[in-house]
Amino acid sequence: MSRVRAARLDGAVRGEEGTVTAFVVIFTLALLLLAGLVIDGGLTLSAKVQAIDEAQAAARAGAQAINLPLFRSTGQVVLDPASATQAAQAYLARTGHTGTVSVNGDDVTVTVSISQPTQILAIAGLGHLTVTGSGSAVAEHGVLAPQPNGGAP
Repeated sequence: MSRVRAARLDGAVRGEEGTVTAFVVIFTLALLLLAGLVIDGGLTLSAKVQAIDEAQAAARAGAQAINLPLFRSTGQVVLDPASATQAAQAYLARTGHTGTVSVNGDDVTVTVSISQPTQILAIAGLGHLTVTGSGSAVAEHGVLAPQPNGGAP
């Protein structure tokens, strides 16, 4: 009787050969993709923060490009659109990233795009992720708060 049971168990095991191997392969791939989402997702969030920081800094650089002769003669703070655009683009060039700059009155808005290469998701065919960040700044007169045109702090 023990030989019959051994033969049945041996037959049952032979019919399920490779089942554990397929499970381990699928489970391993799922874990790799999950790790890719965590690692590459974190890197992408970091790139998004960097894009926002650079856009805000470039906008502040552009907002400093005021029309100096007009300010000196009247005390009025007015941006020079060409100089503001040039200052923001120069800042972006120093960071090594590209972006768009728009000047509307005294408001400078910058949008930066960063392409973040993936570390693990590249295995699944996703080589890079592109993130954008934007920031704006307004030319103002004053240190702690906006001062009236020509007013002393």
